[in-house]
Amino acid sequence: MRNSVPMFKHWQRSLLGLLLTVVLLITGCQQAQAPDRFAQAQQDSSKPGVTAVAKDATQGSQFNKYFPKPGAGYERVYTQEKKGFSEAALKKDGKEVAKLSISDTSSLPAAAAKYENSTQTIAGYPAITMGKTQTSVLVGKYQVKVLARDPNFSQAEREQWISKFDLKGLSKLKT
Repeated sequence: MRNSVPMFKHWQRSLLGLLLTVVLLITGCQQAQAPDRFAQAQQDSSKPGVTAVAKDATQGSQFNKYFPKPGAGYERVYTQEKKGFSEAALKKDGKEVAKLSISDTSSLPAAAAKYENSTQTIAGYPAITMGKTQTSVLVGKYQVKVLARDPNFSQAEREQWISKFDLKGLSKLKT
């Protein structure tokens, strides 16, 4: 019996060595994971001197008075407000049919540049339609956008809701 105890310990050591070898092989042979989709944006925004929102961007709370008034079965629920941006959900019968937003393009000059060649206008302001769900206008440096959340919310309805914003008042907003 005394000889069986040392033999058992030898067997345990061998098993432990084998398990460690397998673990090292598995972890050492794994491919490096690709960075997630936000890694580059995080890296770019962390550079010295880079700001996500322009210093002169308008506070989002200043945009709220220019949004369309609720009524005719529609409800407006503000969902996000931050420097340079304000957003509201447009609901009908408790269901979200569209997102309404105003954003200050001073943080993203490319957002304003896409209106330069626009041939479409809404209420006298350059407009663009992107895909089947988004319509927007540029009012000075402010982008007013309606994004359909319901597939039945048409382009004509998006244009109608853009017209309901106080675009003239927004054009006079001083930062």
